[in-house]
Amino acid sequence: MTILVTGATGLVGERLLPRLAEAGVDCRALVRRGRDVPAGIVAVEGDLFDPASLAHAVDGVSAIIHLAAVFRTQDTDLIWKSNLEGTRSLIAAAQAHAPKARFIMSSTSNVYNRNTSHPGCETDAVEPEQAYPASKVAAEKALRESGLNWSILRFPFVYGDGDGHLEMLPKHVAAFGFHPANRMSTIHHRDIATATNLALAGAFDGRIVNISDEAPTTIYELVRLVGETMASSSEPMQNPWHLHIDASLSRSLGFQSTVRTVYQAAQDGIL
Repeated sequence: MTILVTGATGLVGERLLPRLAEAGVDCRALVRRGRDVPAGIVAVEGDLFDPASLAHAVDGVSAIIHLAAVFRTQDTDLIWKSNLEGTRSLIAAAQAHAPKARFIMSSTSNVYNRNTSHPGCETDAVEPEQAYPASKVAAEKALRESGLNWSILRFPFVYGDGDGHLEMLPKHVAAFGFHPANRMSTIHHRDIATATNLALAGAFDGRIVNISDEAPTTIYELVRLVGETMASSSEPMQNPWHLHIDASLSRSLGFQSTVRTVYQAAQDGIL
């Protein structure tokens, strides 16, 4: 199996690529000129907006793992261009040069309605409020209508392997209006690899699948886990299921997290 990974130097890709290589997968990474890749990975210089480079990158691959995305910016035009138009360009390259390849795309659990009455489920209508999840919904639609063999993995809050993401959470508590009792679904980088390997084997073909560990954890506890504090409250929550997703479909298809909870990650020293 030869696979192409986009977003190889990002938060997820930087930690997924070495795990794929260690598992014996022949990996190519689409990178801009001058960017380094881990040992055992073949760097393919290119850009999502350069059709010639994409044609070369996808030639002969059996799967594409599309992780490239922009979200840490206020530039909504850049978000839409990168996340939707970039995905469309990669889809076009796959259609023309690797039509039989599996196309696995990462997405986000932020697509679900903030005020849902239950954990976000794949069959729910999506109602994104911000540019990043809205652009991912549009990219999902483009992939579903592409005629390719696709799967879409919706990830919740990603953490682990020293990525610093969890440590940033206390800074955003006030900005996002979190109630301390809000439970947020999470996934460790180790289990992004677990889910990706299942997708590569075809377990999720033609499906949108929520991926999370086994224990959505309160914002209050997550903040304390990184040594910070948050004001406690017994006031009613306005949106008790926000950022809490239903991952039962993934489990029915064979996914089982190896890092079952954030507390396990803390005990194992892999936060």
